Amino acid sequence: MSPKLTLISHTLCPYVQRVAIVLAEKNVPFERIDIDLACKPDWFLKISPLGKTPVLLVNEQAIFESSVICEYLEETMLPRLHPEDALQRARHRGWMEFGSSILNSIGAFYNAQTEEALRERVLQLRGQFEQLEQMFGAGPYFDGDRFCMVDAVFGPVFRYFDVFESFNDFGFFNELPKVRHWRYALKDRKSVLLAAHEDYRQLLCNFLVRRNSALSAHLKNHR
Repeated sequence: MSPKLTLISHTLCPYVQRVAIVLAEKNVPFERIDIDLACKPDWFLKISPLGKTPVLLVNEQAIFESSVICEYLEETMLPRLHPEDALQRARHRGWMEFGSSILNSIGAFYNAQTEEALRERVLQLRGQFEQLEQMFGAGPYFDGDRFCMVDAVFGPVFRYFDVFESFNDFGFFNELPKVRHWRYALKDRKSVLLAAHEDYRQLLCNFLVRRNSALSAHLKNHR
């Protein structure tokens, strides 16, 4: 019998989206419960030692950290999203970590306090996408025609830029056709579409305005 799965999430967390994508790709039913990380309920703190989302409850037993959750799902449920070859699996895991490093760069981007710092963060992100462009294959996904765990990581990464580009063109993907095509292939994937909250764009814009950063000023001027 399949276990009862409950995903404890936050509406904007890209790591939650990562897990939701993997669950959808494996066609696994699950319940999703959103919590407010600014006011964490006591029951959540008891099951999340780090106080972060996502947490996956498997028959009421908690697993935390998105990478651990995804590996558990990969080990226990079909279809497989990792390659069969051990070397290729290791390579994919490395690029998954690279995707997490881009999420860190995105955080630095929207928290930059000056226009100069903002432009520096744009260049940092641009450099990371240039690295992806140089190694990316034929597409449309990271592993060719086969959707894989790396794609589950980058779907939430690219989603940020749909919002950023709606109020300013920072040129993140100019002259990077492979990465751009990959981004749009993921954007149209059903599992990626459904992984985010239905009000994701508005919620993210509200979050960005509250940062009182250089990017917040761009957004306020656009409004």
